[in-house]
Amino acid sequence: MSVFPIRVLMLTVIAFHSDCFAASEHEQQLSLLIRQLDTLDTLAQQASRYEVPESNTRYRFDYARLIQDIQRIRQGVQGYLSPSRAQPRDPTELVGDYRLDTPSVEPSP
Repeated sequence: MSVFPIRVLMLTVIAFHSDCFAASEHEQQLSLLIRQLDTLDTLAQQASRYEVPESNTRYRFDYARLIQDIQRIRQGVQGYLSPSRAQPRDPTELVGDYRLDTPSVEPSP
């Protein structure tokens, strides 16, 4: 058996799974965070589709704002894991307030 096919196979495996070999524990934790954010994003989008605003509540949860913040966090972590270029970061902060006032259904006098 030739050594050449074994080397090619080893290089192929290393090339396709290099992130497993090169990623530090810190980077692995950030990759896990990305997967958790993806799950949270999916759950928030599903919940927003099934939300039925009740007429007697004053506040409701702002799913759109939550989804935007999740996407912003994901972009920040992905930007750290695979930076495209050395540019200053966007200083926009997360909103964090997810309560919306429900408009009154009664007309004002």
